[in-house]
Amino acid sequence: MSARFRPYDPDQTFLLPPSLRDWLPEDHLAYFISDTVDELNLSAITGPYKMADSRGQPAYHPRMMSKLLLYAYSVGVPSSRKIEEKTYTDVAFRVIAAGQHPDHDTICEFRLRHLEALAELFVQVLRLCRKAGLVKLGHVALDGTKVKANASKHKAMSYGRMCEAERELEKQVEELLQNAQQVDEQEDRKYGKGNRGDELPEELRFRQSRLRKIREAKEALEREALEQAQADGKIHEDGNPTANKRGRKPKDPPGAAKPKDQRNFTDPESRIMKDTTTKSFIQGYNAQAAVDSESQVIVAADVTDQPNDKEQVEPAVEQIEKNLAQRPKELSADAGFYSEQNVTGLEQKGVEPFIPPEKKRHTDEDLPAPRGRIPKDISVKDRMRRKLRTKRGREKYKLRKQVAEPVFGQIKGARGFRQFLLRGLQKVRGEWRLICLTHNILKLHRSGYAVARA
Repeated sequence: MSARFRPYDPDQTFLLPPSLRDWLPEDHLAYFISDTVDELNLSAITGPYKMADSRGQPAYHPRMMSKLLLYAYSVGVPSSRKIEEKTYTDVAFRVIAAGQHPDHDTICEFRLRHLEALAELFVQVLRLCRKAGLVKLGHVALDGTKVKANASKHKAMSYGRMCEAERELEKQVEELLQNAQQVDEQEDRKYGKGNRGDELPEELRFRQSRLRKIREAKEALEREALEQAQADGKIHEDGNPTANKRGRKPKDPPGAAKPKDQRNFTDPESRIMKDTTTKSFIQGYNAQAAVDSESQVIVAADVTDQPNDKEQVEPAVEQIEKNLAQRPKELSADAGFYSEQNVTGLEQKGVEPFIPPEKKRHTDEDLPAPRGRIPKDISVKDRMRRKLRTKRGREKYKLRKQVAEPVFGQIKGARGFRQFLLRGLQKVRGEWRLICLTHNILKLHRSGYAVARA
């Protein structure tokens, strides 16, 4: 007796194609994202197409392209080439694209063209999360993580090294020009037959191009230093220093670029930063996220080119209020966010801060809780230390590790997002908000929230 199997015929044809809704489980993420996007206002994306020229091939539907990008980012596939490939090989991608296959250039162009509008969907999805009960703004944890830029740190150069390289290249270019003049009689042998003989040698073209890039980078660093000095009040707008104050004169004159100031030739707006997780230096950006303790939903997202976190507290609270028309009751952050100005500023806004003045150590858990009344003349710093030694203070500060840090673990570890694809601070900000937007979509999907189908 022969074995029995279910019928299997890879070449079988269907009289009528099956519904796309039959290809995946009913609760699949692809359907959820499709239904969610159908509920969002995409007028900022679809609007520009209304005035488009009707000639030529029609564009792919912006709603389909938006769904495709959001699903791709949700499952850790941000590459436009990978997305194109998945529309052929992955059932979920085929369902999202409804059997269409936009090429990677089209996907990349759509993302760049509508990056700002796509990033603004972050607020709409965040409000859906609040509607689903996932956002309470009782306690918010603020944290930052260093993300690699789409540039190598080996393509960066310090201002001091630029000055040296500029002098070296000027000398080399001058020598090459002199040599070119001395070998006119050897043109045929040097440049090859059929050429005029007056073309610039490849070596000279390379050095002139490199010299130009170094000079442009030098000028940019000098301009940034001047603008920073003006913003700090160290020099007037006319370039003259402000009145001298007592104390030691600065080593570098105000408004001058410092020898260790660096600039990257691939992504000039990225910076060399220390990744506290790996303890190594990377060429990257400082990505920020404020996370609600209720369900780890990101309520504010931003990117800065500053490695220090101290300046990020006020913008985060302002963005939360802008996104949700409400401030959090409490905010915790690590010592990198501490300053007396941040603590007093939060308290004035009605937000209770839990930010240690210095890095917390394991031995701090053994310190006894403070007793008695708080001294009247206690400093802002000592008041914070005292509060974080109380039982309530310790519990609130522990929320930072439980709430914010796992979010970065999910983004970097589970979804594999460890490097930006785009370049430039503004584009990187848009890409980070896309990442945070899709993080919130995943939280909404896992909560069981039902989106009404169109």
